[in-house]
Amino acid sequence: MIEVVRIPVLSDNYVWLLHDGESGDTVVVDPAVAEPVLAQAQARGWKIGQIWNTHWHPDHVGGNAAIRAATGCTITGPAAEAEKIGTLDVEVAEGDRVRIGRHEAAVMEVPAHTAGHIAYHLADETMIFVGDTLFAMGCGRLFEGTAAQMFANMQRFARLPDETAVYCAHEYTLSNGRFALSVDPDNADLARRVTQVEALRAVGEATVPTTIGAERATNIFLRAASVDELAARRAAKDAA
Repeated sequence: MIEVVRIPVLSDNYVWLLHDGESGDTVVVDPAVAEPVLAQAQARGWKIGQIWNTHWHPDHVGGNAAIRAATGCTITGPAAEAEKIGTLDVEVAEGDRVRIGRHEAAVMEVPAHTAGHIAYHLADETMIFVGDTLFAMGCGRLFEGTAAQMFANMQRFARLPDETAVYCAHEYTLSNGRFALSVDPDNADLARRVTQVEALRAVGEATVPTTIGAERATNIFLRAASVDELAARRAAKDAA
């Protein structure tokens, strides 16, 4: 069983700290900064052995060098973005595997937010770390890719088991949900979820991880019927 700790940093980022109690292995996913991550690991008596990056943006790799300097950890990330992530030790692509203890994560190429974006899917633990591709009730902006790529990503995520826990990297849920309601106002599941999210955020509680099942019911991008529909919704969200 992998223990996952959510570490809020910057204005709305989440860094994920994974620990396998059986082996003692500890992994950091997308460290924007180093200090809070090192502090959380030290408080638990965990030694960080790896960093997994999903993409090159500074708020996902900014803590790489300092964490490696402090721990000697190995940094893994997308081969397609190696030139933009100067700290990578291991470059991975579609179909490659990384491990935490005896647990294996499959690397999925999910370009669109950035050209080389990847996700890490631990099927035996029913969890996936998606960076900025899939959000609770949202998807990432199309900075370097296309709506067709994002549509393919959403279709791929939708095929995962409903119980799969989705660990995204930002607390965007409330704004995503309110926009989604403007697009899909008759979705009772969506309306109910937005009410729940509003209550959580009112008291400062986090709203992620989410699940594939929840996104299948309420995410207007994952539910988009075509590339054109996803593109129109993403453009409208960008302009909102």
